[in-house]
Amino acid sequence: MASPLSAWPWEFLGNYKLAVYGIFLGKAMYSRYQEEAVKQTNWFLHIFIICMLRLFVYQLWSSYSSMLFLTRNRQINKQGVDFKQIDKEWNWDNFVILQAMIAALVFYMFPTFETQFVWNKNGLTAALVLHVAISEPLFYTLHRCFHGDFLFSRYHSLHHSSPVLQPLTAGNATFLEHLLLTVVVAVPIIGTFRIGHGSISLIYGHVLVFDCLRCLGHSNVEFIPHQIFDALPFFKYLLYTPTYHSIHHVEKDSNYCLFMPLFDALGDTLNKNSWDVQRKNSSNSAVNGRVPDFVFLAHIVDMSSAMHAPFLVRSMASLPFYTRLYLIPLWPISFAVMLVMWAKSKTFLVSFYYLRNRLHQTWVVPRFGFQYFLPLAAKGINRQIEEAILRADRLGVKVISLAALNKNEALNGGGAIFVNKHPNLKVRVVHGNTLTAAVILRELPQDVTEVFLTGATSKLGRAISLYLCRKGVRVLMLTLSTERFRKIQKEAPANCQKYLVQVTKYQAAQNCKTWIVGKWITQSEQRFAPPGTHFHQFVVPATKPYRRDCTYGNLAAMRLPQDVQGLGSCEYSMDRGIVHACHAGGVVHSLEGWSQNEVGAIDVDRIDLVWEAAIKHGFKLVSDNATKTRID
Repeated sequence: MASPLSAWPWEFLGNYKLAVYGIFLGKAMYSRYQEEAVKQTNWFLHIFIICMLRLFVYQLWSSYSSMLFLTRNRQINKQGVDFKQIDKEWNWDNFVILQAMIAALVFYMFPTFETQFVWNKNGLTAALVLHVAISEPLFYTLHRCFHGDFLFSRYHSLHHSSPVLQPLTAGNATFLEHLLLTVVVAVPIIGTFRIGHGSISLIYGHVLVFDCLRCLGHSNVEFIPHQIFDALPFFKYLLYTPTYHSIHHVEKDSNYCLFMPLFDALGDTLNKNSWDVQRKNSSNSAVNGRVPDFVFLAHIVDMSSAMHAPFLVRSMASLPFYTRLYLIPLWPISFAVMLVMWAKSKTFLVSFYYLRNRLHQTWVVPRFGFQYFLPLAAKGINRQIEEAILRADRLGVKVISLAALNKNEALNGGGAIFVNKHPNLKVRVVHGNTLTAAVILRELPQDVTEVFLTGATSKLGRAISLYLCRKGVRVLMLTLSTERFRKIQKEAPANCQKYLVQVTKYQAAQNCKTWIVGKWITQSEQRFAPPGTHFHQFVVPATKPYRRDCTYGNLAAMRLPQDVQGLGSCEYSMDRGIVHACHAGGVVHSLEGWSQNEVGAIDVDRIDLVWEAAIKHGFKLVSDNATKTRID
């Protein structure tokens, strides 16, 4: 049974709790058309604006701390923020709603607190004195009490359950704790108003600065130079640092202060190693961190998916991508960022996770999907990919895997041009398509005798065709190029070549219920499939489903092994813990320690070998049904 005041009263509302903000805005707008006092109108409007600013402040801090390309060397805790922590902190903003409600209640109970003053310099001094004299020692005392066995287990343990501090962790606490924290926040404001020095700027300034300092302590990024404390030794007692507060979350028996370590010093709870650890973390900011064992080199798909990055809205990135209507107005911003990245940006780190004590990172080439089909952009894209490979080689990365369009045959021959240009590379360059082919093949029904294949002469199409014909499966290869078809057909064993059949129209598949889609197919083209057809696919982006009497598979993907750690973002439209098969193929290459590159054409003889290695290391097909009906 939950302890009293541990749960939030509006927990059952879910995201409908956001309607509270609408109530404040609606009240302010409605009052302007009534005969109510302007002061009341302004009061509710100010509450709404402050709430929006507070949410924005936390979002900015959250984005900054998650921008690994800026902060990776300054991170205090090197673990990744996983899905479990994100879900636990999902309702971090409850306290903003609580304090907005209390502010409105205070107005109704004490209307004399309303003020017309925008600025009062004496009020800022009074608020600072009240904060130091009352808020700081009050929080320190309450915080120490909540670390007692009784209160900690029933209340405060929730806040300490997050393994990696994040700005949003600051809001992850029980209802009782935030009620008391509200008192701590309110004391300087109410006290200043009571002595007649209150102002609108005081309310905005105090609340937003308070939030900024809370985010600073929970940011997990040590960006305060230790030289400041060398030059001004007493300053270290006036303002805590991210390192200082992170020590509290690790050891739990020291560093209890709100923002001023002075009170820990007075209470004899200051961890004596705080400044040495802070100096070390600050000094290490100029030193490169751990070298990743594996890098997945991705790219941006489109304007909408660009906003799926973990450093933007982490809750959104922790769910499979889909186009959200409320993000459409932000497309112009995304377009502007695209232009800036096209002109200035280089490949950057966007996420990471650990697998069996190996560090795996995802780097992103700052190019959007449509740019890969612009002839004028090809040279620049290849330069970006080449620089990323050379950088990985200098760092000592073992394997770098190329995603989707980064290994396009027309662009760079599936990565072959980089290996040919730099024959002495130590890093292994992998396109991962061998495992992609294996996944597609294993998802086919075991009793399949005929398939229809679009994109038949592509890298994957060729490998799938040659593999299936060896199994005695008839492959209807859709291609207008007889030359390309004949070339692939000649690669098949003589007794299997009859199973490869060239077709030039979709009508040829009117009786085939197994389609493998490697090229985008329109609604009109899909209508040639008979009812009950299943569309397997390796086309990016995935084919849009139109037929209700047919079924559609997802892009080739695999579920990561269960011992993956620190994973907190979804890979494009994949579900949690699932990655594209080419990503998984690169990981398998790294885990196996294979010394050869995997570029250019797919070696059909290695498809089963790579598949068996993936299963051995704990990778699984996404669909259980597919596992049961695979081709053996």
